[in-house]
Amino acid sequence: MINMINVSKIYPNGTRALTDVSLRIEKGEFVFLVGPSGAGKSTLTKLIFREEQPTRGQILFNSKNIARLKPREIPYLRRTIGVIFQDFKLLPNKTVAENVSFALEVIEASRREIRKAVPEALEMVGLSSKAKAMPSELSGGEQQRVAIARAIVNNPPLIIADEPTGNLDPDTSWEIVKLLQEINKCGTTILMATHDKVIVDGMRKRVVALENGRVVRDEERGAYGYED
Repeated sequence: MINMINVSKIYPNGTRALTDVSLRIEKGEFVFLVGPSGAGKSTLTKLIFREEQPTRGQILFNSKNIARLKPREIPYLRRTIGVIFQDFKLLPNKTVAENVSFALEVIEASRREIRKAVPEALEMVGLSSKAKAMPSELSGGEQQRVAIARAIVNNPPLIIADEPTGNLDPDTSWEIVKLLQEINKCGTTILMATHDKVIVDGMRKRVVALENGRVVRDEERGAYGYED
């Protein structure tokens, strides 16, 4: 599904974020991306959904080199990737259902598709009863569930989760990761950047570690490998 080949990213100010990264992620995998702050995790994820472009190297998504996409093609790439953020990024003036439906409106889905997909996504994350609530009326864990519903409502083959438990307590963090695991069991590929040692060690999934912009470890059933 994702094949990064000798990818480097150097910002205009000279900062080298990634150096010769080669990484392959197959369809249906659940992969943790770990490493110290500043290791390059966020840059790597931004390259995949074309918020950034590599300085050198190729990034193939379903065999297509996304570094060469024309500007008009980028929205079509992003329709196939759900993104979950640490700070939720919900629209405060819209209800839960409206936040989820917005992800479909921007890709011009029909009203019929929206009426069907939004309740299904909210049911998947256990928030059917909160459809009319505003984000300010929800707990942090519930807000992250809304963000997950928004990410999955279009049935993307890939979900990128960037520190999705960073603002949550330990019990709620486990609930969110277990939910992502259920989504993964349905065939969706999950790439999760995290500093949560307890979760990584407990899940025993594939772990890719970055340090100073390089892949230093890639283990099946891996552990976090860093001190808290």
